[in-house]
Amino acid sequence: MVSDEFSPAEIEAGRKLFAQEATFMLGVVKLDDLPDEGPAEVAFAGRSNVGKSTLLNALTNQSGLARASNTPGRTREINYFDLDRKLRLVDLPGYGYAKVSRKESEAWNRLTRDFLRGRSVLRRVCVLVDSRHGLKPGDHEIMDMLDEAAVNYQIVLTKTDKVKPTALNMLIEKTAQSIVKRPAAHPVVRATSSEKGDGIPELRAELAALAE
Repeated sequence: MVSDEFSPAEIEAGRKLFAQEATFMLGVVKLDDLPDEGPAEVAFAGRSNVGKSTLLNALTNQSGLARASNTPGRTREINYFDLDRKLRLVDLPGYGYAKVSRKESEAWNRLTRDFLRGRSVLRRVCVLVDSRHGLKPGDHEIMDMLDEAAVNYQIVLTKTDKVKPTALNMLIEKTAQSIVKRPAAHPVVRATSSEKGDGIPELRAELAALAE
């Protein structure tokens, strides 16, 4: 069992970092448009409608931060947000969205794959999973991709306020068991509720520790 405790100082460091102003930098549609490598980067991946924008807003306490990624045209981009020039938050295109063409879906997946393989400052990818549904085939596919690219990633369960505590505990255990043999997976499954704030301080602490 991996210890999942944080000291008050670690929680406070996470709170202080994410209390700084976070700003939308740019949207990227091809690798040539990526910003120069600078501060450490943490990316957020997940199925469409899993709650990526909501989680980003909850982490930063800015209700409109990720609104840019919801406007027409930007949902297909890699969206960059700067956090006090110490950490960059990267919102990857959602996968598993049925209302796009196969060609578009393949283009987004290719952009994401190339990004994951070539970004040396990428410290972690948070793979968001809806706690009401658990891991789906698309989640396993991106984990395969991350294992192949040797990019550290962590499963972050979202919308945990929508499930009962007993079911949530079972899901956390089941999910942890499913990633135990995956080489690039962080062993701790983080359960969060953007609406209730559950797990948000701990996730901030974890990500703050990755900042330079």
